Parts: sequence; C-alpha cells; structure tokens
Amino acid sequence: MTILGIVGVIWGAYAFLAGGDSVGNVSMNQFSSLVPFVVGLIFFFTGISLIKGTKDTA
Repeated sequence: MTILGIVGVIWGAYAFLAGGDSVGNVSMNQFSSLVPFVVGLIFFFTGISLIKGTKDTA
C-alpha cells in the first residue's frame, strides 16, 4: 500500500503541476488531478501505519 501511495502522490502532483494530465482516453484538469494525490496520501499513510503496527515475533 505504501508503494501504491507513493505512485499516487507522484502522479497527482505531476498532473497538478502540469496543469492536468491525459492518460489514454482519460483527461483531467488541474483540480481533478488532486484526487489521485489525496488517495495516494491515504494509501501511503495507511501503509505506514500497517508497517508500524505489525510486530515481528521471530
């Protein structure tokens, strides 16, 4: 989840700074490009919390 979050944050930030993004048949304007950024942040922090919450019992 952490890696997926990093990818989402990078893609959303790039699309926002580029003024929008066009991937295949999907095009986004600058403000709708914030959606993958926010979802990426959620995935990133959820992944970090899973890593911190997992105990090593070995």
